[in-house]
Amino acid sequence: MSTFSGIEMGKRSLFAHSQSMQTAGHNLSNSSTEGYSRQRVELKATDPLYRPDLSRVETPGQLGQGVSVQSIRRMRDELLDQRIVAQTNSEGYWQTRDNYLLMMEQVYNEAGDTSVRTRMDQFWDSWEELSLYPESRSARQAVLTRGETLTDSIHQQYRSLQGIRDMVSGDIEAVTKQVNDIAREIAALNEEIVKVRAMGDNPNDLMDRRDLLTERLSGLINITTDQRDPDEFIIHTAGYELVQGKSYRTFELRSSFANDGYPDVVWSDSGNRADFEKGKLGALLELRDKDIRDEIRSLDTMTMTFVDLVNDIHRDGTGANGKTGLDFFVEQDFINNIAGNFDQNGDGEYDSSYIYRITGANQLSAREQIGLSGTLTLSAAEGNITVPYSSTDMVADVVARINNSGSEVVAHLDRDGRLVLKGTTSANKENPDFVIRHVEDSGRFLAGYAGILSAQGEEGAFRWNQADAVTALSGGELSWSVSPIAHPAGWMEINQVLSRDPLGIAAGFPGSDGQVNPGDNRAALAIAAIRNSPVMVGNTRTFDDFFADAVTAIGLKGEQASRANETQLAILKELKGMRDSISGVNIDEELADIIKFQHGYNAAAKFISTINEMFDTVINRMGV
Repeated sequence: MSTFSGIEMGKRSLFAHSQSMQTAGHNLSNSSTEGYSRQRVELKATDPLYRPDLSRVETPGQLGQGVSVQSIRRMRDELLDQRIVAQTNSEGYWQTRDNYLLMMEQVYNEAGDTSVRTRMDQFWDSWEELSLYPESRSARQAVLTRGETLTDSIHQQYRSLQGIRDMVSGDIEAVTKQVNDIAREIAALNEEIVKVRAMGDNPNDLMDRRDLLTERLSGLINITTDQRDPDEFIIHTAGYELVQGKSYRTFELRSSFANDGYPDVVWSDSGNRADFEKGKLGALLELRDKDIRDEIRSLDTMTMTFVDLVNDIHRDGTGANGKTGLDFFVEQDFINNIAGNFDQNGDGEYDSSYIYRITGANQLSAREQIGLSGTLTLSAAEGNITVPYSSTDMVADVVARINNSGSEVVAHLDRDGRLVLKGTTSANKENPDFVIRHVEDSGRFLAGYAGILSAQGEEGAFRWNQADAVTALSGGELSWSVSPIAHPAGWMEINQVLSRDPLGIAAGFPGSDGQVNPGDNRAALAIAAIRNSPVMVGNTRTFDDFFADAVTAIGLKGEQASRANETQLAILKELKGMRDSISGVNIDEELADIIKFQHGYNAAAKFISTINEMFDTVINRMGV
């Protein structure tokens, strides 16, 4: 045993208590630092002087050599961290949905006298008033004014929804950039952590920073973490590895014509679309590409149905100035070709037909048995849907079966009893809205009875993916109209001919002599009757049903998001409270530790001082 071993023992104690005190001070300094985990110095007794496997003097017992610092460990529960990451995925998702759905609710919660529903009720009322005074110019002016205010309200609701969608798209771009930045920083931290560990140190502060960034990333996209290899921290998302050690992947935005021009989020290296189920980015993509898109499509469907029905009646009527054949509303057609021919792939040749409405040539009675059997084949979101009919079915039964089939074609009988087929908005973004894509009949209901198709079976089917598809339709009184430009809710207007001369607004129908009898109000009554008629506005029967369903649907979505967000916040609060009890810095506890380490440091200093005095006595005071 060395004479100076006591000095060495005291030095070790000074270093250990000094390092412990500095670590406690480091904890205090970072008590308000986000993501910081408190650290503890792990002390151990230094190996004794004599060990059984080494030669030693014959003395009883082992002589201790003091204390040494084994490591500086951060206080962290990895299992709890994984639970927090998983819950943060959901919290980011529901919080984002809650915020934006509240904005969408505010679009529908307009003041009673300015809402689209109120404006439409006033529009119907003006037609009822015109039916009472069919020769009145002021009644026509009221119809025109109410039509203009209704048009403005529809435009305003469309612009509000479109504005929210644009805002969401801007957030998608910002969040995508944020995800790329965080992935890049985590990969850089992984590389630095591996280097520090290779030196035998614990990179506690670097790992705290990585855990904080991982938690932030989990709020943006749904991720899972894996670290089976201590030197390789891996983050998975959307079924792929986002970060693996010092390597990382990024996302980019690529415009999609099928998605109204909005960009999709794709993997930069492969170009494959990235699908996120949770997190803020997942919620934003779902809001933009489904929720808000569905609301705009629903408004478009209502607008297109409304415009088409009013125009269909008004076109047959005659105004007080003798003019007939005028549409009350005008819509910009998607194409100018009268047959609906369109060059979809841009090669300079027509390859598809964009037809919105087909009206049969024959008059039918809703309560009449058809006496025919067969199967209708209609276009749906994915492929086609079959609708069977039998000889005992009434016309109304077949119409109802078409509307309840889930196809993207709806049907109703117009005021003349003719069967009308209309294309709806498409659930699949790859397919155009308001385009009838397939109509086929194995029997004779459409081919002869209703006067829509020219022949039965596959050879007589109407198919949109070819030019001049209307040649498959029956002749005679049959009519069709081409599809409107995208989002008719933003493009509908009052016919400028009627705006300049309200006397052109039709109140009656011409008689057999082509003249309108004074006081004829049949056209005005027919338009007013649309209000409560089963005209199939999308999946609802009447316009009142449409407005009731629209408000209810968005309200229920908002309620679901609000409650789910509250639940996730409560769960996260509890989990983070548990983590803080383990990793959080307690100022009182750290101050108590500093005092304890200070006393230990002073004791070590006193020990060294005493050893020094002993050496001084032996060396300097034991004279000859």
